[in-house]
Amino acid sequence: MAHENFPALDPGALDATRRAIHAYSRVIGVCCKAAREKRKHWWHASLRPSLYGLTTGVIYGKTDFEIELDLVVSRLHVRTGTSSVSERLIGQSSAEVAATVRGTLLAHGVEEHVVPGEEAANDDEYPGYSVDQANLMHRAIGSVARSLEDFRAGIREEQSPIQVWPHHFDLSMIWLPGPKIQGQDPADEEHADKQMNFGFAFGDEAIPEPYFYVTAYPLPESLPALPLPDGTVWKSDGFHGAVLLYKNLITNADPHGYLLDLWNGLLDAGREDLSKDD
Repeated sequence: MAHENFPALDPGALDATRRAIHAYSRVIGVCCKAAREKRKHWWHASLRPSLYGLTTGVIYGKTDFEIELDLVVSRLHVRTGTSSVSERLIGQSSAEVAATVRGTLLAHGVEEHVVPGEEAANDDEYPGYSVDQANLMHRAIGSVARSLEDFRAGIREEQSPIQVWPHHFDLSMIWLPGPKIQGQDPADEEHADKQMNFGFAFGDEAIPEPYFYVTAYPLPESLPALPLPDGTVWKSDGFHGAVLLYKNLITNADPHGYLLDLWNGLLDAGREDLSKDD
C-alpha cells in the first residue's frame, strides 16, 4: 500500500540515486562545517530539509550564500545575494558538483576556506540516477520531517533541529533531557549528554533499505524490553535501537499516527531513566 505522503520506495531502483544525492550532500555539507561556528553535537555541520529538497540554509559571511539540492526537478542551486547558478543533477560525479559550487562561490567573493576542495568529492559517477527516484526521496523526506515536527512540538525538553547528516545521510532529531553522565567531562557533549536520537535513513551497509531508528545514550536497561508495536523490532547487532522498516510503515492505514505513537512511547520510556541525575 502506498500513501500520498509516504510513497512506496524500491531499494533497488533507489540505490544509484540515493548514493548520488548522498555524495552531493557531503560536498555541500563541507560549506556548513567550514563557514559556521561550531555548535554542540555538530549541529552547525548538517543540512536541513527544504520545500524542494535539501539546503545548507543561508550561510552568512563576507558573501552570504545558500546551496540547495532541488530533488523535485533534480537541480543544484547555488545562490548569493546577487546571483543564482543552477545545474542539472544527472548522476554526475560529486567532483563535478564540487567544481560548480567552488567556482560559483569563489567568483562571488566567498572565502576560499569555506568552499569544498578535492577532499570533499570523488570521480565516481551514477549512471542509474533517476529524476523520478529523487522526487520520491523528496516526498519521503518531507513526510518524515513533517512527522518529526509534530512529534517535537509536544516535547518540553531541549531538542536539536530536524537535520540531515551528510556523512551517514540520515534525517534525525536528538532529544536532550538535560542531566549529564557521571564521570564524563561536561564540556564534552558527545560523551556527557544523555540523549535519544529519532531518525530515518534510506539504507546503509547495516540495513540496505529505508528504515526508521530510535537509539538512546546511555541505553537504559528497560528500553530493549519495551513492547513494540507490530512492524518495529529491537536491533542489537551493529547498533542498539528500535528499527522500523519503511516498507512496514506504509502498510499502516495511518503512517503518521503510527510514527507519533512509536516515538512518544519510546520517549516516555526513555524519559523514566534518562531524565534522572546519576
